[in-house]
Amino acid sequence: MLRSHLLLPALLLLPCALWLELAQVDLWWADRLYAWSGGQWSWRDAWLTATLVHEGGRQLVASLALCLLLLALVSAWVTALRPWRAALLSVLGTAVVGALLVNIAKRLTHVDCPWDLLRYGGELPYVEVFEPHPRTFAYGQCFPAGHASAGYAWFGLYFLVRAYRPRWRWLALGAVLAVGGVFGLAQQVRGAHFLSHDVWSLLICWTTATLVYRWMPYGPPAAAATLIGKDD
Repeated sequence: MLRSHLLLPALLLLPCALWLELAQVDLWWADRLYAWSGGQWSWRDAWLTATLVHEGGRQLVASLALCLLLLALVSAWVTALRPWRAALLSVLGTAVVGALLVNIAKRLTHVDCPWDLLRYGGELPYVEVFEPHPRTFAYGQCFPAGHASAGYAWFGLYFLVRAYRPRWRWLALGAVLAVGGVFGLAQQVRGAHFLSHDVWSLLICWTTATLVYRWMPYGPPAAAATLIGKDD
């Protein structure tokens, strides 16, 4: 499992994230988004990106986390839910840890948002992720991508479905990737992140989910297997 779910994704995503920045693909893509927006980040405060995807996305993720927590608590009294308690808490814990790691990284890396850069109408010089940040400017907190991680943090759902209903695991994985991708793209259009920032968040969240599942695997006990039926 570690080879297919940890090593291989790392070998694919890590070089991709580095290439996007070092080959200046980040800047190339941001240049086009900025030009497409008319030489300004016109989508920064738009209803679709700022209200629906950003604020609405936060509320959606918070609601999902609350639902999982409530189901885990209710399982103490509802016999039918009891076999699922460990899995529910593992998925919730995975999401919290993944998002927390991204948030900690944002506070340590001091990377600025595209909308703050001179290149895009801001006041700050462009500094690569692993370069020292000029002390004459306030430290940024835009790397990795926080909002994208709110979607990618739910990779635990893939492992949940993999354990309980394997044939649906790719659907679960695709759903998480789609949500994280939409969250990330909306922030790129707003000028909040470069493309590589999203890839780093994806890698952090996927690695977190894989390690949590590896160390605390959750599979269907007999009672749960009876509820969900037999898989092929």
